[in-house]
Amino acid sequence: MQCPECQSTHIRKNGKRKGKQNHICVDCGRQFLDHYEPPQGYSDDVKRECLLMYTNGMGFRAIERVKGVHHTTVIHWLKQVGKHLPVAYAPEAVPDVGELDELETFVGSKKTKSGSGQL
Repeated sequence: MQCPECQSTHIRKNGKRKGKQNHICVDCGRQFLDHYEPPQGYSDDVKRECLLMYTNGMGFRAIERVKGVHHTTVIHWLKQVGKHLPVAYAPEAVPDVGELDELETFVGSKKTKSGSGQL
């Protein structure tokens, strides 16, 4: 076994980390695992299904319950896909007339100072 940093063969065991044997190089002090396996992650099909569920109106936590994928992971995938989308459409000319929804708000003072109409 060789050190990945200095290629030295002067190596000692240095305890265990997450159930795997940890080694240390005596020459340079670098710590490393003898067999490192990167995390597997989710398949592209699972990612595609989760994003399709979101675009069809399903919430993040509902996707988590159905697919078993953490909701922050789905949000991260959505942000990654969003980076590849084009910038929002910018019209060439500004329209002269605009249409608003029929939304009214009432701003007024309260009739009573405390709860249930009593002073």
